[in-house]
Amino acid sequence: MAHHVLVLNATYEPLNVTSIWRACSLVLAEKAEVLEAHPERVIRSPSATLPHPVVIRLRSFVRVPRFQTRRLTRRALFARDGYRCQYCGHTSHLTVDHVVPRSRGGTSVWENIVTACGPCNLRKADRLPAEANMHPRKTPHAPPAELFFTLSTPTIPASWETYLSYLR
Repeated sequence: MAHHVLVLNATYEPLNVTSIWRACSLVLAEKAEVLEAHPERVIRSPSATLPHPVVIRLRSFVRVPRFQTRRLTRRALFARDGYRCQYCGHTSHLTVDHVVPRSRGGTSVWENIVTACGPCNLRKADRLPAEANMHPRKTPHAPPAELFFTLSTPTIPASWETYLSYLR
């Protein structure tokens, strides 16, 4: 079963998305409770029957650093930029480009990395945007937290919407 379960903190703040098996483990260990369950499914074992969780809430509060940005990955970067080159708009042969090149002291942070197609990345090379006359279409920034929830599952179940509205 490749179903995903939304995990909420004790304060109902969305934390992450986990597998059905991990969610059942948390519920069985009494570390979480089921808030939303699939109406037509149950999880059975020889000794127990559980509702099929869709949303669970941890029973104890997990401290999450407030201003911690999520890990930068190619998948998240491409999603943030709409799977388009930030210089020309093409959608194929996508790569990662440092706006301020690493050779010039640029770092690998959300605010300095954009999606670029291979030809644009080669044309810009290790030059600054002004030197190459190539400026990103949008100013790079850390993506909203909601992006990471949408990346973890192909579709967002309607039952999650109430809980994810906290992120907006």
